[in-house]
Order: sequence, then C-alpha cells, then structure tokens
Amino acid sequence: MAKIKPHLFIILLLLTSTVSAQRTLEEDPEIVQNNINYRITQSQTELENYHYYNAQKNLDEALELAEKVGNKKSIGVIYALKGRLQLIIQQEDKAIKSLNKAIEIQRIINDNKNLGHSYKTYGDVYVAKQDYFAALDSYTAAKSKFEEENLNESLAETLLREGKAYYQLRNYKKSRDVIEQALAISKKYDYYKIQSEALNNQAIVYSKLGNTEKAIVAALEGLNIANKHNFTNITNDNYLIISDLYSNIGNYKLSLKYLKDHLKLSDSIRGLNRIYASNNQETQYLLNEEIEKNNEIVEKLEKAEDDKSLGTLISILSVALITILSLLTLSLYKNNNIRLKTNNMLHKKNGELIIAKEKAELASKTKANFLSTVTHELRTPLYAVTGLSNMLLEEDPKPEQVQHLKSLKFSGDYLLTFINDILQINKIEANKVDIEPEPFNLKKKINNIILALNNSAEDNDIKIHFEYDQELTENFIADQLKISQILINLIGNSIKFTKGGDIWIRVYKINEAGKIYTLRFEIEDNGIGISQEKQDHMFESFSQGSIQINRKYGGTGLGLSIVKGLIDILKGKIYVKSELNKGTTFYFEIPLEYTSVEEAQETQNNYFNIDKTDLDLSNVKILVVEDNKINQMITKKILSKMDLQCDIIDNGEEAVKMIRENNYNIILMDIHMPGISGIEATKQIRSFDKTLTIFALTAVTIEDKMHEFEEAGFTDIIPKPFKQDEFEKKLYNALAKKKNASSNA
Repeated sequence: MAKIKPHLFIILLLLTSTVSAQRTLEEDPEIVQNNINYRITQSQTELENYHYYNAQKNLDEALELAEKVGNKKSIGVIYALKGRLQLIIQQEDKAIKSLNKAIEIQRIINDNKNLGHSYKTYGDVYVAKQDYFAALDSYTAAKSKFEEENLNESLAETLLREGKAYYQLRNYKKSRDVIEQALAISKKYDYYKIQSEALNNQAIVYSKLGNTEKAIVAALEGLNIANKHNFTNITNDNYLIISDLYSNIGNYKLSLKYLKDHLKLSDSIRGLNRIYASNNQETQYLLNEEIEKNNEIVEKLEKAEDDKSLGTLISILSVALITILSLLTLSLYKNNNIRLKTNNMLHKKNGELIIAKEKAELASKTKANFLSTVTHELRTPLYAVTGLSNMLLEEDPKPEQVQHLKSLKFSGDYLLTFINDILQINKIEANKVDIEPEPFNLKKKINNIILALNNSAEDNDIKIHFEYDQELTENFIADQLKISQILINLIGNSIKFTKGGDIWIRVYKINEAGKIYTLRFEIEDNGIGISQEKQDHMFESFSQGSIQINRKYGGTGLGLSIVKGLIDILKGKIYVKSELNKGTTFYFEIPLEYTSVEEAQETQNNYFNIDKTDLDLSNVKILVVEDNKINQMITKKILSKMDLQCDIIDNGEEAVKMIRENNYNIILMDIHMPGISGIEATKQIRSFDKTLTIFALTAVTIEDKMHEFEEAGFTDIIPKPFKQDEFEKKLYNALAKKKNASSNA
C-alpha cells in the first residue's frame, strides 16, 4: 500500500474537517433555526423600508429552510408575512392564499399569538378589496385570539382597524364605540402611536356625527401626542384633519394655518414617498398605448365651423364616425388575436406550461390596457359627433338634412353604448369591479326599474307583472346598482324579444343562513324564445341568436355577458330555460344580507325643476379649461345657448393663475391636458378656494377615477360625451345652490 505524503495528508485532513463542519452547520437544528429567524427578521426590516424584492427573497429562503427541518411554527409565520407583503403590493388574491396556509398551520399547532396576527392581516386584505363585512369577521377572530393571549397592543390596533371598517360602512355610531375601546386600551398601557391615530379617527367620526367641538378636541389631543413622540405621518394627517374641521365651522384663519403646516410637513416627507414609488415599480408592468389625435379632422371641423357650412360639417362628422368605427374594429381584432394566442399558449405541455402561463397573464394585461386606452380615446371624437349632431338638429337644418343628422346621432349614441359595454366587460375580466354594499329597499328598487322600462314595454304592447313574496322582507344590504343593472338588462331583453305578450318578474327566498338570504329572481316572457344550440353560448361576449335576429332586433351581444360577470361578482348563479316560439325564463340566485335598517332618504334639495328665469345669468362667470379645440367649440356653443359667457384656457397652470386673479362662479375642468392634469390643478385650487364649483369634464368611465376625483375636490363630474339636457341641469343646479346659499347667509 502506497504511503500518503505528509503534506497531502494534512490537506486531506483539513478538507475532511471542513466538510464535517459544514455538515454539522447544516444539520444542527439550533443553527438552522437561528438562520430562519435571522431571515424572517431581515424580511420584516426590508418590508418596513419598502424593499419588497429583498423581503420576498429572504422569506423564500427562510421557507425553504423551515420546510426542510419541518418547523411548522416558522412556516406559519413566513406564510403570514408573505400574505402581508402581497397585500402591500396589491396582490390581494395571492395574499389570501398565503394567509390561508398560515392559518391552517397555526390552528393545528395552536399558535394563537401568530394566528391572531394572520386574522388581522386577513381583515386588512378584505378592507383593500372593500369587502368590509368580511373584514369585520376577520377582525373579530383576531380580537378573540389577542384577548386569549393578553396581547393588548395588538388588540387595540385591531379595534382601531375595526372602527375604520365600520366608518367605511357609514355606521358612524358603531365606529365611534369601537374606536373608543381602542383608545381606552392604548391610554391604559401607553401605546402612544395607536392612541394618537385613534384620536385622529375619533375626530373624523365625531365630525360625521355632527359634533365638531368634540372632533376638534380629539384632533388637538392626537396632534399633541404625535408631536411629542415624533410620529411624523400621523402628525401630517392630523394637520389636514384639523384644517378641515376649522373650515367646517368657518374659522378660516386657523384652517389656513394648519393647512400650511400640513403642506410644509408633506414637503419634508416627500422623499420617503419617492422611495416608496420607486420600490413599488418592482411590482408593476408599465404598459402604455397611445392613440394620436386626428389633427386633420380638427382643422377641417374648425374651418367648417368658421364657414358655417352645415353640409361640410355633416360630411366630416360622418368621416369621423367611420374613423372611430375602424379604430374600434382594430381594437377588437387585436383583442381576439391576443385571446387566440393566449389559448394556444395554455395548451403547451409540461415545462412550457409555466412560461405559457406567465405569457398568458401578460397578454391579458396587455389586452386590458389596449382596450381601456382605445375605448377611452374614442370617447373624445365621439364628443364631437354627438355634441355637434345634437346642435345641428336644433339649428333648423334643411328638411333633406334632418334624416342624415338623425342617422348620425343614432350611430354616435349606439357606438357610445357599445364602448361602455366593452369597458365594463374589460373591467369585469380584469377583476376591477368593486362591490359597494349599502342598505336599500329591494321591492321599491324593482318597482322603479319597471316604471322606467314601462314605456318601452307599452310600445311593444307588453304587460309587466311583478310578484314579490309577501313573507319576504324588503330591506337588504347589497350592491343595489349592480342588481339594478342585471335586472335592467334581463327585463330589457325580454321587452326587445316579445311583441304583444307578457313579462313576469318574481322574487322569493330559497335559503336562509342567519342574516344571509339566498333570493331567486325570475324574468319570464312569452316572446320568440331561444334554441337549445344558442342557449349554450348565451353568456359569451358578442353572442346573438343569429345574424337575422341581430339585424331585426339590434343589440351588441354584450348585455348577457355583462350580466353573467356581475352575478359572478355578487357570488351568484344564473340559468336560462327557453323554447322556440314559446318564451324564455332567466333566473338567477344571489345572497343578500337582511337588515332592519331602512334605505337612506335623500335630504338634499332638488333644484332640477327650478325656474331658470329666477337665475340672474348676466354676471355669471365660467372658466372652461380644455385643450381640445373641438371640445372648446362645442362647450362654448352650449354655454352660449344657455345665455352664459365663458373664458377658455387650454392648460392647468394658466387655469390656476386665472382663478386666483378672477372671481369665477363655475369651472369646467378637463382631466387630461398638457402640463399638470385637471386633477392636480383642482388640488391646487382647493388649497386657496374650498367652495368654488368645479366640474370634471372627463372621457374616462367615472368608476375608474371616482376616488381620485373625490380626493382632488371636484364638486361633480360630467362625463364626455354628455347629453345637453343633463349638462344644463347640472349647471343650473350648481347656480341655484349658490343662489340659495347666498340668500340663507
């Protein structure tokens, strides 16, 4: 046997020792657990500093180690932290999956402390999804665990979040009571951060309950604590709350002082916001689709307006409409191509499936962005088509031109309906439709829908019969707007396909679980019916019975697809039963929450029927902020017809300057402009004038930006293209309110 040389023996010994030491490090449970704990702590630090990618990386590494050694407690904590991270980066559905895994493990091992935190995060996820009732259930479960473990700080924080959820549900008294519980605990144990934030929220609630004096006392106490302990963000919020409270009681000097403090502090922490925005980009796909404006059409329209050439205007509007239809066709073509490519990718096998899935998700986002951009851009030229065709019809056109203008108007209105339907389907498919529950009277709501559709029914010689179960309560909490849209679509369909017949609408209860009633809605007609073959595709987009039916009865084939999407969102099901030439029955089942609270009554005065001769329009000053030349022309024409004069400016910066230097009664503010947007301009205006009437003129769907409009301080919204009578009503309404406020002052 050959001898090993001494130096080689030493090297071999060192290598063996190193491997042995490494194996010891890897296998020693204490060392592994320390490694897991270190990565969990690091991930929490990264989360607090907005480094989401690094936090995710640490959590993934910690999870791999924890699963390797089978440490269930650590696995539960890691999944809970993953859920919190996914909530922050707005991946709520993924957060729910992670939290479900955490809760499942924590229940089995009785880790009540961490289980409570998981329930609390679960509640935060539901708040982000605006499902406040589900959030309250989660917060209740969290409170139970924190009480068992005597975790008073976590209990106080959960109570505060519960109070905020009640506030969102407009249950201000319950919100006040719960926040007071959080405040009591935080005072007892000196949890100063929770205490100052609770006082802020208490002030907001007291203001809603009409007790401004108590609200100011609470807000000032909260400010004192926040300043003393350097809670910068809470202090910043507090300044704004106090400014609003003093403004409400007319103390504008103090209101301005606190507003200036808020703006000054906002500047100092803006750097932190930039860091957040920068890191948040790690979770965003920035997809931008731009459609250039047709300058040639703009120039021709302006020239035609100058020449007062009605024939030229009609021709150009027709060309514009054809252009819009072409763009819409292109968008649908691209949409279908994306869908086909997505389906092909999803049929890939094995290893390619993951890549295909990622590409499919990206394709879906691309489709959503493309459709959203195209349809929003189409609204701008539609503003010209519908606006000018309406005006021309009212300006005594030649008899031979009337039919052309009516056809143009009909086409514009039809296309607008088509665009709105596409936008809604796009939102449904992208999971961007929010549920907005509120108390309402279901029977009254359906009666109002029948009343609104009765004229159309009478035109078709139809009788509508409404049967509401006598033993069924009338008051429920649900999203009444979505239920209305479902019923309007289904009843409207029955009216369209029934001539000289009957329609029956029935509502009754099929199940009850506590306060949750499952109701069945039936819409039956004795119209033309639907073949079995067509029933299989009834709820697909662009589905019609046949080309002949489409030509005879009209419609885009999107209504039932929207209905199906809305019912899915409401956690319901829809069915169809039909026979050719005998009629059709649509019935859907949705869960609704019973309530003893009656529907809120409108308390504001209605100015729509005001005598316009009572308004002195001679001194009314209106500023139109709009960069599009055609829109400027149309808006000016409408205002002139109302005997109102206006100034026109084409950018936000100049608008703010002119409003500072002049006394305007009404501002009509476009949203998308060069330089600062209409939203930013309005925020600047609100810093020095809180009462000026500012309308947003916007081509986006209102729901998409409603929260931004409210935060910016717009008085109301006028969507483009607008109907002239609705436009006039809103303007006269605003002027009447101003007059009424002046007379009561």
